[in-house]
Amino acid sequence: MSADDIERILQTISSLWSDLESVEIAIEANPHDVDKEIWKAYHAVGINRLSLGAQSFHDPALKLLGRDHDSAQAKVALTLAIEIFPSVSLDLIYGWAGQTESLLQADLDIALASGAQHISAYQLTIEEGTAFAKAEARGDMKAVEADQSADFYDHVRERLIAKGFEHYEVSNFAKVGHRSRHNLTYWTGGDYVGVGPGAHGRLTHDGKRYATMASMRPDDYQANFLKEKTALTPTEWAEEYLLMGLRIEDGISLTRFEEIGSKPLDNAALDELSQAELILVNGDRVAATPKGRLVLNTITEKLLV
Repeated sequence: MSADDIERILQTISSLWSDLESVEIAIEANPHDVDKEIWKAYHAVGINRLSLGAQSFHDPALKLLGRDHDSAQAKVALTLAIEIFPSVSLDLIYGWAGQTESLLQADLDIALASGAQHISAYQLTIEEGTAFAKAEARGDMKAVEADQSADFYDHVRERLIAKGFEHYEVSNFAKVGHRSRHNLTYWTGGDYVGVGPGAHGRLTHDGKRYATMASMRPDDYQANFLKEKTALTPTEWAEEYLLMGLRIEDGISLTRFEEIGSKPLDNAALDELSQAELILVNGDRVAATPKGRLVLNTITEKLLV
């Protein structure tokens, strides 16, 4: 997409909603996309945050993950991103087969030395029906064992916190002032407009929460952009608020959950999880502890009975 195209989109957004001076305007890029002049043009028209999908700086890992860049390209792209954009988020993946603590440490060393203000560290998980799942079924392992991956998670968390990063969401770490406003909208249950083929959105109107989905095919999108608009039930809305909200350090509001879903969370379940040190209940707020973030599925299953 050209900088001119992006500029026209931003001008339209500004005319419809707000002045863009104080808005986070982010774009995602992969290392093989790197082009100094194009990235400078992006920044010139208003892009102020770039999220770079490096994943690793270890070539065998990149090959295993099916990436189309190598370590050298990732380093060049990261250096250039830091040079051009005022806020840079770096994506890393840990838990791939063959990874050791020293290899994880090496990836973190490069990430920290770069000056990136935000690091997203994602655990490699194998989803059913994917190419990776089929490969593992054939004996071609793609991920480490769960216990080792949990140890890696603890290592990442401890290292980044020690370097001044806030662990504000399960997989996300930020320097002060560099949390992802875009993603926080999802995690805190805010409204967002899904624009573009296949885009999803969430809009609240007259006390109801609507899920929207745009048409998938570009031709269909141009003819009739909105494919679906569905009102969530109070239970669905409350469950979504809980599932997303427990991912972040601030957690959720008990009052807000009850307002949305028309019933409170079960006190017995809250007490049980609190005693197990999986959640922290502080007045009106409920948040997962670092220990609890490792087993969020268990927590939500107990709370959503």
